[in-house]
Amino acid sequence: MTERSVTHATFVIERDYDAAPARVFKAWTDPKARQRWFGDAEGWAVMELQYDFRVGGREVSRFSQTGKNIYTNDTVYQDIVPDHRIIFAYTMAKDGENISASIATVELKPQGKGTRLVFTEQGAFLDGLDTPAIREGGWQDLLNNLGKEFASLSKSA
Repeated sequence: MTERSVTHATFVIERDYDAAPARVFKAWTDPKARQRWFGDAEGWAVMELQYDFRVGGREVSRFSQTGKNIYTNDTVYQDIVPDHRIIFAYTMAKDGENISASIATVELKPQGKGTRLVFTEQGAFLDGLDTPAIREGGWQDLLNNLGKEFASLSKSA
């Protein structure tokens, strides 16, 4: 049996996007756009996705990179201010065993014609099954994908 432990951590990631806050917010709220940058991450297969973006709404997804380990994300949206912020609490599990519980804040700040996104996560990482570095790396990749979403949309416009 794994030794029981909790590692607490907070990390902040900042990104500048050449898109207005309303457009960045829409990339989080529109299910098709969000699926492109969040759900279709390279090498990850999504097996289930429920997405109810509203205060009190839930997002539940199951996904796998190898087909062997199944990860589950269970999110509840705590606060949403259109074009300004999104706050959500979420747990992650691997093969049915909880690996973390977090609260995350997405802040959208106007910056010229673009947006500065500030992502802050405060997490409890459980029993050595997940780490702050792994989680931060995952969010770095997702927020890079979000930037690619805006680049691909501006090329097609």
